[in-house]
Amino acid sequence: MAISKLELPQGVSAHEFKNPAQLAEGQALAVAKQLSEAIEAQGTATLVVSGGRSPVAFFQHLAKQPLDWTNVVISLADERWVPVEHADSNAGLLKRYLLQGPAAKAQFLSLYSASANLEEAAEQADRLLSELPVIDVLVLGMGDDGHTASLFPNSPNLAEALKADGIRRCWPMMAPTVPRQRLTMSRALLASAKHKILSISGQSKLTTLDAALAGDDVAAMPIRAFLQPTLEIYWCP
Repeated sequence: MAISKLELPQGVSAHEFKNPAQLAEGQALAVAKQLSEAIEAQGTATLVVSGGRSPVAFFQHLAKQPLDWTNVVISLADERWVPVEHADSNAGLLKRYLLQGPAAKAQFLSLYSASANLEEAAEQADRLLSELPVIDVLVLGMGDDGHTASLFPNSPNLAEALKADGIRRCWPMMAPTVPRQRLTMSRALLASAKHKILSISGQSKLTTLDAALAGDDVAAMPIRAFLQPTLEIYWCP
């Protein structure tokens, strides 16, 4: 099955690539163009990305783009509540693969803090995100269970975090996999991004996307909250 076979909502576009390497390069070029246009229009650009293993090649390509990185603000859609030095830290991942060379001049807003507990860490991140400019580009991923960012089905705070008109920017989340304690931007904050990208690869993710498109229960598959007009999907087998 190819992504062209899916019945995408009106206004949702798809970009299909032959392999992960071409997807990473194509996505990096598109994101760099959007950030460059934002800097030209308003002086700064804000990028929010997702962590995990999948975006590494994209980060590496993006870091090489000739952007005015001093005027770029970068943050994470979600984070594992572990120190930056931990192997599972998304902030650590960005420091290794994106915030390198000229891209190291970008301002990075980290969701993690060494707070007493996860709830306090989420509250601190929420205060920090009040300083986040309007998100120009958002890059999301998706799990086989239909989660995106750290908006996991059945997580205790999911209903609040999925409120379309929610005021809070960051929520504590419990993932079904280790490390379980996570921090995630709220649906409302993520949805406020001017440009939204969903980056997925492999047939299993396409099957998950097909299932998400077939229903409307956002709590069951939180990715459904973002399958809206203006979303761009980047996919490869």
